Amino acid sequence: MSTSQQPDPRDRPARLTVGAVGAGRVGSALAASLRLAGHRPVAVSGVSDASRRRAELMLPDVPLVPPAEVLQRADLVLLTVPDDTLPGLVAGLAETGAVRPGQLLVHTSGRYGAKVLDPALRAGALPLALHPAMTFTGTPVDVQRLAGCSFGVTAPEELRLAAEALVIEMGGEPEWIAEEMRPLYHAALALGANHLVTLVAQSMELLREAGVEAPDRMLGPLLGAALDNALRSGDAALTGPVARGDAGTVAAHVGELRRHAPQTVAGYLAMARATADRALAHGLLKPELAEDLLGVLADATGPTGTTGTTGTTGPTGASGPSGPSSATGPTGAGAAGVSDGTDGRPEHGHHGHDGLDHGHDGPDSSQDGAGHGHDGLDHGHGGRGDEDLGDDGDGGNR
Repeated sequence: MSTSQQPDPRDRPARLTVGAVGAGRVGSALAASLRLAGHRPVAVSGVSDASRRRAELMLPDVPLVPPAEVLQRADLVLLTVPDDTLPGLVAGLAETGAVRPGQLLVHTSGRYGAKVLDPALRAGALPLALHPAMTFTGTPVDVQRLAGCSFGVTAPEELRLAAEALVIEMGGEPEWIAEEMRPLYHAALALGANHLVTLVAQSMELLREAGVEAPDRMLGPLLGAALDNALRSGDAALTGPVARGDAGTVAAHVGELRRHAPQTVAGYLAMARATADRALAHGLLKPELAEDLLGVLADATGPTGTTGTTGTTGPTGASGPSGPSSATGPTGAGAAGVSDGTDGRPEHGHHGHDGLDHGHDGPDSSQDGAGHGHDGLDHGHGGRGDEDLGDDGDGGNR
């Protein structure tokens, strides 16, 4: 083993002073990671008690100052505020003259690319969008998790190398995302990460109701294997009663959920239809079994169908002329036609809406940052503040 001394990161050339507007979980973690790479955090903004505690934990001895002073002190500024706050923050900083020419301005929103920084660009700043596809806890473990984490990178072509170099210095893997693709990229992360938390939490609640003393211990190996299989094999990893076409089992599931946890029925039906679509399209679900299964899913919505007598997508139902009318119920809820593998997605039970609507986050009561009353980075859901410990994503991860 070599005994030669490794160079101190602080001795590397082109080390930057770093500031963070918003001492949220993401800003603190990225600034701490940049410190490990040899850069020097010099200022962070934060108002709430949670922000101050987090800054003391993650960035000891770094002063908390107003946002404008963060920009005054730092060569590289992290704008780690919620998505909805970001445009106004950038515009305000540019209008007040806080932005300095040649300053690297980095936001960590998944939703936006580099164009949201155009007001700062016109003031001479160098705009970068670096979104870590990771969830954050606000503790030192976040810095470790950045190792191997993918970052969605968007920047002007002339700054692409600089953006990717910063990601690599933080231990991440840069993934170039075109400006116009940022909303789709962000939606994909939210679909996977945010809804996964909702599904796991609901599953744990149901297991407790069924008498399981340690649902986390039961689910851990199962979900770990399912995730690994899905990442390796995609739709080929589908298993369970929906993919097999066990209509009777699915009907029994819906009945039990109605009795014990009616709030989960909408989500179960939505995911069952989506799973049936994919299983049918990939040849895992036999068409003759799909008809009975989709009939059960349509019947589970009740005799009135989804959104009235016209079906979910118009007078003919979602499946089009080829879909069997018997699966839609008496009012034509628009269930899937087996011949084309589509799904009409009738209404999801008594809630009167579609999809997984139980996993969204609203504003947090303890907010912080940049004079806009918010703090922290949102990775795929509504803006959240310091005290909200359910951060995904983001960021990603989220």
